[in-house]
Amino acid sequence: MEADARRGTVPRWLRVWAAWAWRLLLIAAGIYVAARVAGMLYIVVVPCAAALLLTALLQPLTGRLRRAGLPGLAATWITLLGVAAVLTGIGLLVSDRVSADYPTLVAEVKHTTKRVESALAGPPFRLKGSSVQNFFDDIPRFLSQRKALVEGTVLTGSRIVAELFGGLVLTLFVTFFLLKDGELIWRWLLREFSARTARRADRAGQAAWQALVYYMRGTVAIAAIHAVVIGVTLGIMGAPLVIPLAVLVFLAAFVPLVGLLVAGALAILVVLAAKGWVAAVVLLCVLVIEDQLEGHLLQPQVVGRAVRLHPLAVILTLAVGSVVAGIPGAVVAVPIVAVITRAVPELRRPEPE
Repeated sequence: MEADARRGTVPRWLRVWAAWAWRLLLIAAGIYVAARVAGMLYIVVVPCAAALLLTALLQPLTGRLRRAGLPGLAATWITLLGVAAVLTGIGLLVSDRVSADYPTLVAEVKHTTKRVESALAGPPFRLKGSSVQNFFDDIPRFLSQRKALVEGTVLTGSRIVAELFGGLVLTLFVTFFLLKDGELIWRWLLREFSARTARRADRAGQAAWQALVYYMRGTVAIAAIHAVVIGVTLGIMGAPLVIPLAVLVFLAAFVPLVGLLVAGALAILVVLAAKGWVAAVVLLCVLVIEDQLEGHLLQPQVVGRAVRLHPLAVILTLAVGSVVAGIPGAVVAVPIVAVITRAVPELRRPEPE
């Protein structure tokens, strides 16, 4: 009786909020522990996440080869070797264009530097030519004085390169087995559940995988559109490093909202140094138009309704992902949210009669 009386003195809304509060605290604690474990095992977690995204992109091709009559092993090898051949060709092309265009870039930068010196020497700045020249001459001296820092950066870069190579090898292995035995692995996981739970989990898994496939397919299409537009614009301007910058824009488009801005800023700097401020302003206008078209036309029409998220949800997801795991977190944050938003309704949907 006394317990019932005390319970009656507590408002119902407070009891409901308290019940939700401790459940949310448990969920937050679980997410925190999972994030800490993933941070300690990032060398394994990041390649596995990259392999999952790569599998979502390549699995339709492998499935088509299997339906054409090829065995699973042959279809997997043909898919991976074809992708490796395409990437190798793009890498050789980028390397060749960098070697060919770099002297042109250096010459145009020197010419632009002289024009900047002349502009600063005239009104309204009226800086002495010797002062400006000393500023540009101080750059090599500054680098020589920071030799130890540069050497430390090189050592750190060597460690990063070693980690990237190991992660790339692991990504290829995981991708190979997911393409070859992904269906078998999924069925093996479902064996641990009861029949009813397995059917519901299979529904949710199929919906999540379809959302991931559509996301990767749409992202690649949007990235290709951005790369073609930027490449054509730079080619019309006669700017150097057209192909390397277009490839950089293609890769940066996989980081929603932020990637295109960073790659576009680098392209603007190259155009500003090589062709002047007028060409840089034109390229900036093209990037702004592209950004608007992506948000209002490309994302809704190309990616489709399967993975459509509100722009505010995308921004918050990117912010959380970047804070938790940096650039890799920003890359995988949006597909994770898209997968969850597609899987949860299937898990909550009751079984049909």
